Amino acid sequence: MNNTINMLLVGVGGQGTILASRIIASVAQSRGMSVKLSEVHGMAQRGGSVVTYLRMGEKIFSPLIERGQADIILAFEQLEAWRSLPFLKEEGTVVVNSQVIYPVPVILGDKKYPPEILSRLKKNTSRVLEVDAPALAQKAGNDRTVNVALLGVLAREMEFDKEDWEKALENIIPEKVLEPNLKAFQYGYGEG
Repeated sequence: MNNTINMLLVGVGGQGTILASRIIASVAQSRGMSVKLSEVHGMAQRGGSVVTYLRMGEKIFSPLIERGQADIILAFEQLEAWRSLPFLKEEGTVVVNSQVIYPVPVILGDKKYPPEILSRLKKNTSRVLEVDAPALAQKAGNDRTVNVALLGVLAREMEFDKEDWEKALENIIPEKVLEPNLKAFQYGYGEG
């Protein structure tokens, strides 16, 4: 495994980005890695942007990731993927939910949602994995498992064992909603 993995998780308030970052951190820590994360979620309760900087490796001293240094961007919404693209390394990977969530200025008619974000991402990035995470969550039986379905796709891209991910889910997700979350993870992982 690389010495350090730099990852940005980006989305909109209420999508479960912070929970997802804690699951990833748990997996890394279970493998003996040092983990630092920093969450920025100012107006998240009103549908604003949520960004988590997550760094893991042998010795990590700061959670912050400079522009052009992220190995992976895990994007829970298309526009947030586009906004965070300057942080991605040239050879980095974007895992992006195909879901569109209109920000307040678009809903109010003050701004327009940028067209064709996914095709723009593909033109400007070496590796984009597009995921219809809401469909996977629905298939798992719980629409609120979109974040975990995305983690399933991410898990295939990382050098952690699938069992480590499942154990982290079991330790962090409340038991009453664990089953659909495990299913969503499986669907994202590609075994569904």
